[in-house]
Amino acid sequence: MNASYVLIGSLLAPAVHYDRMGEMALVYLLAVGVSAHSLDAMSPNKPWGGFLSRRQLLAMAVGAMVPALALGLYLAISYSLLLIPLGLVELFFLLAYNLELFSGGFHTDFWFSLSWGFLPALVGFIVQTNTVTVTALAGGLFGYFTAFIEINASRPYKALKKEPGGADSLMAAKFESILKGVVASVLAAALFLLSLSLLG
Repeated sequence: MNASYVLIGSLLAPAVHYDRMGEMALVYLLAVGVSAHSLDAMSPNKPWGGFLSRRQLLAMAVGAMVPALALGLYLAISYSLLLIPLGLVELFFLLAYNLELFSGGFHTDFWFSLSWGFLPALVGFIVQTNTVTVTALAGGLFGYFTAFIEINASRPYKALKKEPGGADSLMAAKFESILKGVVASVLAAALFLLSLSLLG
């Protein structure tokens, strides 16, 4: 979803540079798709904990984070210095949210939605234009609210799956439908905007 938010933000720009869009999407795939999930799995009672060792998870996290930071810095220097403070904010959230630093104060639905929904769409627009506009903020709000719905359905769904028979319950099925619907909506929005851009 994070990469899709980047695409949505980029495709809302007046002129789209597909190379920048693809490179920024790759930054988020590495930083969030690999690094953030690896750090999250290092916490107690998280997925992958019994499959991969902490050393392996840390190696995955660092191995993905380094190229993501390097590519993000390249894009910032080449196209928009506004990306540097945003990149630092995202790096902070990557560590604070997934490692539950500051007593888990940033491990909340609000910060999740802001960092993994709002900011990726905003970054996608900025890498194209080096500006922040009402259109960029609207794209960011779409990212925020869809991410907010996703995390609010995901938490109880995961809790239900841990209960005996919970994974097969009607409530679990409802949460799963919500999650699939949100993901499909974000992907559909990205594909729709991409189609308009390519056809235009």
